[in-house]
Amino acid sequence: MEEGKRLIITVLGYDRVGIIAGISNILAAANVNILDISQTILQGFFTMVMVVDIAKSQVELSELKEMLDLKGDELQMKISVQHEDIFKFMHRI
Repeated sequence: MEEGKRLIITVLGYDRVGIIAGISNILAAANVNILDISQTILQGFFTMVMVVDIAKSQVELSELKEMLDLKGDELQMKISVQHEDIFKFMHRI
């Protein structure tokens, strides 16, 4: 896999129907591959972390972020997108 082609997407908010479908449909339409996904519900709060590959996507990162922001607003969720290297740098021990 090409260096710098992976993103970390985090999602947080109240649990509701259609969260995973809404986000994964946007990613599929942008030709973004989901490499790994972890989600849980803690006392009604939905949390999800996705590792995705954007190597084959023709969508600009800024446009992808905007599409996910709009979906987050629609679902009343907070969706964050970061390059993997930035995420690793921010969360190193």
